[in-house]
Amino acid sequence: MKILTIFKHKLSVILGVILIALTGCERDLSNDVRPATFPATAEVFINGFSGGLEYLPFGGSKLDAFTVDNQTFYEGTAAMRFDVPNFGDPSGAFAGAIFPDNGGRDLTGFDALTFWAKATKAATINEIGFGNDFGENKYLVTKNNLRITTGWAKYVIPIPEPSVLNTEKGLFWYSEGPEDGDGYTFWIDELKFEKLGTIGQPRPAIFNGQNVVERSFIGSQLNMTGLTQTFNLANGSDQTVAAAPSYFTFRSSDESVARVNALGQISIVGSGTAEITAILAGVKAAGTLTIQSLGEFIAAPIPTQAPENVISIFSDAYNNVPVDFYNGFFAPFQTTLGGANLNINGDNVIQYTQLNFVASEFKNPTVNATEMTHFHVDIQIRENIDPGDFIALELGDFGPDGVFGGGNDASGRVTFASNQLVSGQWISLDIPLADFGLGSRANLAQVFFISDATISTLLVDNMYFYK
Repeated sequence: MKILTIFKHKLSVILGVILIALTGCERDLSNDVRPATFPATAEVFINGFSGGLEYLPFGGSKLDAFTVDNQTFYEGTAAMRFDVPNFGDPSGAFAGAIFPDNGGRDLTGFDALTFWAKATKAATINEIGFGNDFGENKYLVTKNNLRITTGWAKYVIPIPEPSVLNTEKGLFWYSEGPEDGDGYTFWIDELKFEKLGTIGQPRPAIFNGQNVVERSFIGSQLNMTGLTQTFNLANGSDQTVAAAPSYFTFRSSDESVARVNALGQISIVGSGTAEITAILAGVKAAGTLTIQSLGEFIAAPIPTQAPENVISIFSDAYNNVPVDFYNGFFAPFQTTLGGANLNINGDNVIQYTQLNFVASEFKNPTVNATEMTHFHVDIQIRENIDPGDFIALELGDFGPDGVFGGGNDASGRVTFASNQLVSGQWISLDIPLADFGLGSRANLAQVFFISDATISTLLVDNMYFYK
């Protein structure tokens, strides 16, 4: 104890002397001091992993899809080999992984990720790029549907805006499934970042360059979609990549109506109209989003049926059955846009625009509603109702074989005329299933909303069968 006490006393004296010395001799940091920087290493895979590189496969993928191949390569002594599984392969449904350097790299001095590749057959890689780190993926870049052949060729994936990549971890990623049900092998070699200096004519876009109009309500959240950057390459071809929202700078013409953050998330905060535009690296992006905020949103009535008596297709009040889609986009005859894409203060709502007909389909598995007695749905029409307007609901049953087009499909329809409809408020429809005139309800798979373009904008909520 004495030794410890003496030591503590001496330590206090020493620290006191040091503190006095420091406070009595303050100095500014030298202008020569620079903050720590990340390595500007260009190489990702050249005959092997570059320093810090890791291999992390996606969940559900073939875990051993990637290997280092010392027999087949473009240059040097090795290449990256990727074995895409056949359809139904128990080892994984697809091949996919990220290759991060979790220490981070400074990629601001480069303008593209480049590599050489070939495959055992002509194929199209679903997704390939960089910026995926299993985290925020803030600067994710994706080249969709990259076509490769059986001969070695060089591929270029441009960087949308290099100046932001000063601490990038996601150096490479890919995801690819079977081609026509069959697996195959492809190789990538000389994978690295380059400063080519031949990438030009940037043409960024939002909403795929379209001028989109979206009706919504205060409290709803929307996301910027169709974000791309297109460059012209040295060979004269154009290369388009999907770019993360963080590459763009977004602007709202009226922030009292709509605000958009750096991640491309749009918040509707007031009534009125606002136009969302974007800039990438000083270039105005093609495309706009015009928000028409309809004001405060009144939610549909809360369902009161007991859960054990309900088979729900769409409702926050119940557990929904598996649904394939809420809009099948049956081109060229269907004009209807939208689907289950509206979230207002946590309330999920289906919104359809340009409605002529639209289907919700739930065939995997079909629904056995034999014991149910009614079909319920809440709808809201967002426009004036004119004589001749109507909404028809149609149920489709796929028959005993449970598949569409098997020769035993059946459907039945119930129509509501203009004098049964109101505008701007929720209409709760409780339709006896017998009114649809179906011989069997053991394999229900579709619910159609049909207006033949007499009614354009429709909100839908709480769609379920009950007894």
